This record gives sequence, structure tokens and C-alpha cells, in this order.
Amino acid sequence: MNQIALNLVAISIFVMTLSTLLSPLLHFSPVIPALATFSVLAVATLDSFSFQGKGGNLVLDWMASFSPQHRDRIVRHEAGHFLVAHLLNIPITGYTLSAWEALKQKQPGLGGVSFEDRELAAQLDRGMLTAQMLDRYCTVWMAGLAAEDLVYSNTEGGADDRQKLGMVLTPLGYTARAVEQKQRWAVLQAKTLLQANWSAYEALVGMMQQRARVDECCRAIEEHKRDKEDKGEVLI
Repeated sequence: MNQIALNLVAISIFVMTLSTLLSPLLHFSPVIPALATFSVLAVATLDSFSFQGKGGNLVLDWMASFSPQHRDRIVRHEAGHFLVAHLLNIPITGYTLSAWEALKQKQPGLGGVSFEDRELAAQLDRGMLTAQMLDRYCTVWMAGLAAEDLVYSNTEGGADDRQKLGMVLTPLGYTARAVEQKQRWAVLQAKTLLQANWSAYEALVGMMQQRARVDECCRAIEEHKRDKEDKGEVLI
């Protein structure tokens, strides 16, 4: 089972145990919570093995969507990926901000920014990944965490991003400690880029909140970059 399914199982067991203990006080049959828990476990198992956890993603994402703070954090996280990828000349093919949007676009997980990564895949297949290519993608993968930390002074998301970076670095011979060091380096690089282009970042957040097209988002970034150039500010 994936982590979401396991979480649902753990919650179900806890609720069943608590309900069983409280049933004499609340005057209802313990059979009711037992049947409800069995149903949840069955659905979680079916979702995990038949739908790769997409159903659980949809439920949890729908529950979290009622929080404006959660929605804002997601946009700002993904805007970090988007902006840094654009600045590093990595083509962006699309983005989603919820599990439902990801499902409609046939993307895995809870959503995110999609990149054109055929060159990266080709280099990995040949076992000849250049240092420049590796640094660019590591910086992009950690840019969501960097954006969260700059805005909120903490991070909540990014587990998939860390996992992706580790899956690339480990076959290249990186130890666990070296992977962590690379992650910290990439976060610092992403922060530098975001801070140097903060007005473009804020504009991008607004565009993504409106679900603007990728080309419109890129155009907004370029317009703010030109504004900085006109004012004589240094671009990184």
C-alpha cells in the first residue's frame, strides 16, 4: 500500500477502537463502527492496488482544499518550481494545483509542474549525466521547498521532490549524506534565484491562482525581468 492508504488504515483502526470503547456510553452497537471501518479498509485496499492510490489522493486533497492557507501554500510551492525552471531554461509543459486537476491531465500524485525532461532521461539512460544538467534539475526540484521556506519560514511539502532527487543521485553513487548535502545546496541555489526575481515570483503566483496558461505565466515572468533590467537592477 502507498502512504496515503496506510494512513487511512491507521485512522480507521484508531476510530474503530475508540468507538468500541465509547459505544456503551453512547448507546450504539459496536457493530456499526466495525462495519464502517471494514468498508474504509476495503476501499483503501482497492484504491491502493487498483488505482495506485489516486482515490485516496482525491479524498485527502479535497479535505485539505477547504483551507485557504493550504491552497495558498500549494500555489507558492509550485510557483517556485515554475519560476526556477523558467530561469534555468528548462521548458515547462504544464502545471496542476490539485489531485483532481492532476487526474484530469493524467498526471500522478497531487499535482505539480511538468517539465520537458527528455534530455535528462537520455543522459541518465546513457549513464553520462553532465554536472550542469544535474545541478539545474536539482535546483528546480528543490525550488518548491525554497519558496515555502522564504514565504512561511518552514516547509510542509516537498517529500516527493526529495524522493525524486534521491532516486536520481543514488544510482550515480551518492551516499545518503551526499544526497542531503546536494539537497541543501540546491535549496540555497533556488532561494538565491527566487529572491533575485521576487517580483516575477509574486506575479507568477497571481497568474497560477487564476489558472493562466503556461505561455501566459512565462510572459508575466519575462515582463518583470524586463522591468528590472529597465531599472538597472542585476538579474541572476
